[in-house]
Amino acid sequence: MMPTEDLLRTLAPQVLGAVARRFGDFSAAEDAVQEALFAAAQRWPEYGVPDDPRAWLIHVASRRMTDWLRSDIARRRREAAVAVDDSVEPAAPEQDDTLTLLFMCCHPALTPSSAIALTLRAVGGLTTAEIAHAFVVPEATMAQRISRAKEKIRASGEPFRLPTPEERQQRLRAVLHVIYLIFNEGYASSVGETLQRRDLANEAIRLTRALRAAIPDDGEIAGLLALMLLTDARRLARTGPDNELIPLAEQNRALWDERAIAEGVALISDTLPKGSVGPYQLQAAIAAVHDEAESAADTDWPQILALYDLLRRMSVNPMVELNHAIAVAMVHGPASGLALLDSLDGLSGHYRLDAVRAHLLEMAGSREAAIDHYVRAAAGTTSIPERNYLTTRAARLRSSPRPD
Repeated sequence: MMPTEDLLRTLAPQVLGAVARRFGDFSAAEDAVQEALFAAAQRWPEYGVPDDPRAWLIHVASRRMTDWLRSDIARRRREAAVAVDDSVEPAAPEQDDTLTLLFMCCHPALTPSSAIALTLRAVGGLTTAEIAHAFVVPEATMAQRISRAKEKIRASGEPFRLPTPEERQQRLRAVLHVIYLIFNEGYASSVGETLQRRDLANEAIRLTRALRAAIPDDGEIAGLLALMLLTDARRLARTGPDNELIPLAEQNRALWDERAIAEGVALISDTLPKGSVGPYQLQAAIAAVHDEAESAADTDWPQILALYDLLRRMSVNPMVELNHAIAVAMVHGPASGLALLDSLDGLSGHYRLDAVRAHLLEMAGSREAAIDHYVRAAAGTTSIPERNYLTTRAARLRSSPRPD
C-alpha cells in the first residue's frame, strides 16, 4: 500500500473528474474534492484506508457538493436536475475522466500560463505553493490566477465532456506542454528534499498513454511518450542511498530500465520516418542516443549536436540553447560551449546557467571560476539534492590538489 499522501495525489484527478462530470460544475467540484482530500488526510492515518478509497473520496466530495447546492437557493434547480438523493448514494463510477479534465483545463478561454497552472493543480496534484514556486510568483498571486481560471471555465458553460476532434486538435499543443511540465516536476522536483516525485512522473506517462490511445496517429504524442519513457528509464540510477544526485555521466547504467528504453526506442524509431518531425520527437531521439550508449564515453555527441541544431530551428527555448551549448562543448571543447553561454540572455540569473558554466569551466581547467559558479548555482536552487550536489562539486575542487 502506497503512503496516504501519494495515494491521494494519484486519486485526486480521477475523483475530480467523476464529481465534475456528475454535477457539471468544475470550479465547485474542485473545491469539494479538496475538502474530501483534506478529510482523508486527517482520517485515514488514524482509522485506516477504506477498501475503496476512490469511492470514499467521491462520496465525501459529492456530499459536500450536495450541501452547497442546498444552501444556495439559486442552485436548487441544478440539484433537481442532477437528481441528487442523499438517502441512496450512487456507486462510484469506474470511468476515468482524467483525460476530459486535462482538455478542460486547457480551455481556449484561458491564457497558456493559466491553463498550465490550473492543470498542474487539478490533474498534476501540485499544491498552490509548489506551482507558485515554479512560476516564481507569490502563493497568493497563484491562488488568484487559479481561481480566475476556474471561473472562466465555469462562465464558458462548456459541458464536462471530451472535446470534439477539431477542439482536441486546437488544444493539443497546450495539453502536451502541460503533461511535459508535470513529468519534469516529477523527474526533477524543483523544491524540497526529494529529487524525484514518482507519482507525478507516472501520472504524466499514464496521461500520455491515454492521449495516444485517443489520438493514435499524432507523431508528437508518440514523441512525448518516448521521451518520458527514455528519460524515466534512468530513474533508479539518478540517486544514491542518501538521495544524493548522481549525474548522467556517473550513473550505473545496469540500473536503467531496459524495457522502458526498448519501448521508447521502438516508439521514436517508428514515428520519425512517418511525417513532419516536432520538438518532442527530436528530444526523444536525443534521449535515445544517451540511453543506447553503453557508457558515457561511448555517447555519440556529434549526433546529439546535430539533433540539437535541428531542435533549435523549430523551438525558441532557452533550455534548448543551454543543452545545445553542452553538446557543442562535448564535440568542440569547453571553450566553444562557454562562448555560447555568454549569449543566453533568457537564462540570466538562472541557477542552471551557473551550473553548466561551472561544469564547462571545470572541464577547461578554470578551477577558481568553476568553484565560484558552483556556489552561485547552489544558492539559486530550492531543490535540496541539487544544492547538495553543486556544493559538493565546489568542495571537491577546493580540496583537490592544485595543478603544477
